[in-house]
Amino acid sequence: MSYINKYLRNFKPYKLASHKVWVVDQEHRNKILKLDWNEATIEPSPKVKESIIEFLNMNEFFHLYPATYDAELHQLLSNYVELPKENIQYFGSSDSAHEYISKMFINVGDPVLIVGPSYDNFRLTAEVNGARVYFFEYEDDFSFNKAKFESKIDEITPSLVYICNPNNPTGYLHTKEYIEYLLKNYSEVMFLIDEAYYEFSEVTVADLTISYENLLITRTMSKAFALANFRFGYMIASRNNISYISSIRNPKNITTFAQIAAKAALKDLDYMYSYVRDVNESKKYFLNEMKNCYNILKAYSSKGNFVMIKCHDFQCKMALLSYLENNEVFIRDLSQSRSVKNCARISMGTLEEMEKVVLLIKKFAVNEGNEGYESSGI
Repeated sequence: MSYINKYLRNFKPYKLASHKVWVVDQEHRNKILKLDWNEATIEPSPKVKESIIEFLNMNEFFHLYPATYDAELHQLLSNYVELPKENIQYFGSSDSAHEYISKMFINVGDPVLIVGPSYDNFRLTAEVNGARVYFFEYEDDFSFNKAKFESKIDEITPSLVYICNPNNPTGYLHTKEYIEYLLKNYSEVMFLIDEAYYEFSEVTVADLTISYENLLITRTMSKAFALANFRFGYMIASRNNISYISSIRNPKNITTFAQIAAKAALKDLDYMYSYVRDVNESKKYFLNEMKNCYNILKAYSSKGNFVMIKCHDFQCKMALLSYLENNEVFIRDLSQSRSVKNCARISMGTLEEMEKVVLLIKKFAVNEGNEGYESSGI
């Protein structure tokens, strides 16, 4: 134990969701509906596969490290973000970007404030780098109290504040105006805005990086672009902050396959936009249908590609998780804070897929209602 980094001796690991799809055969895998990691439920643009196959025929590259700088990829990201290349850097996932950000901007012992419940892997990343992590929780109804939040900032004077926007798992979205208010009024605090689900909300603060040095933004291509297996993300920030991060970034850690896939996807934005529209439509359908299950669970409006549901009680939630799993549907059990003890998160698939999920949940709700949950008070 004495040999272990003292910041890792009593840490709480990031809880992984089921990955059953990787331990079953292909026939069984095709029957599983995986709605627990907010991945896309469709394949990425056909251009991705075409580009990968083309590359596979050029096998003289396999023994070499990946390109450390892809000018075409950088330009495509610049075009998509609508900012100069100097304000963008890409990584082998947004998780990787978070690790570099923590190394560069968090000193040992620094207070870090996380608006939660939230993406718990960042909590782990900050703790591993020696941060003292604090949480600001949403209200009981998962609304956001601005006055209380600003009081919390004043109380602990954090070096960095992490805000997932829209929030994962609640789906809450902070306005651009409010984030700029925070940047102005807390100029000594670095704000990390995780825009993993930006495409589904269409709200970004990317252009504010031109004016504010205390703003970092991370994004991923795992969600709207359906590239989760390729592990590709990027960071948007001021030129100075991009330069700082780039000075410690390992440039050979983004595989050639990831770079090829990202370029192909960025050349077919219409495909991505069409998928986002489909997901938002299926989300609207799902939320409307869940109104009929109110005595058993409540579904919360969301600006991401997921919906959080709150069950009548913990026992009800565990029964729902088990029931869906027995029907080959996996959703995310939430446990990162007491406020979500009775909650689960469901990634939104296609309309056909969500019709299947709705049917299963309604069957479950009928059975649970017959067990005595006539009035939940959720």
